[in-house]
Amino acid sequence: MVGSRWSVEPQGRRRGPELDSAILDAALEQLSTVGWNGLTMEGVAARARTGKAAVYRRWPSKADLVADVLRAGLPPLGEIPDHGSIREELVVLCRGMRDAMTSRAGTALRSVLHECDTVSADRFHELIRTGFTEPSRRRFEDLVQRGIARGDVRSDATGEFVADVIPAVMMYRSKVCGSEWGDQDIREMIDQVLVPLLTS
Repeated sequence: MVGSRWSVEPQGRRRGPELDSAILDAALEQLSTVGWNGLTMEGVAARARTGKAAVYRRWPSKADLVADVLRAGLPPLGEIPDHGSIREELVVLCRGMRDAMTSRAGTALRSVLHECDTVSADRFHELIRTGFTEPSRRRFEDLVQRGIARGDVRSDATGEFVADVIPAVMMYRSKVCGSEWGDQDIREMIDQVLVPLLTS
């Protein structure tokens, strides 16, 4: 698939990491088109042009395969350089969080949570925690500490609930209000909520 992080050449027989990539890409494509309930190991194998046994040798269950697909597909939150302003650094952070939420893997993950059974849902909630909320919390806390050292964030803006504000607002407005979180929305949230919270 063009533009996929797991793209492979269609010619020839694939083995090892190349075949793994083809299977992961096929599974993500299946998730994006037919969802959790419609995804089958047979369908993934057919799209990856391999046998079902090759898929099961690598991933014993659909949940194992989907967990690896989503874990690998979520864009990482990279380091945020010092922009000299907590406001501008929060814009970068929130854009990264938005891009993760709206990526193909992020969209698929949210869809999976609505469809799968309770046991699998618990597993995927844990994936959200380790792959999205914890990294974003660490980045936010780093920015706050940097801002405190720089003098543009108040010294007591380090409470646990302060770090929950960004993901809480973004997820609420995405799920309940259908917000797509354009750059202007991000800046308004930062100006109306986060800057007053961190600097007052």
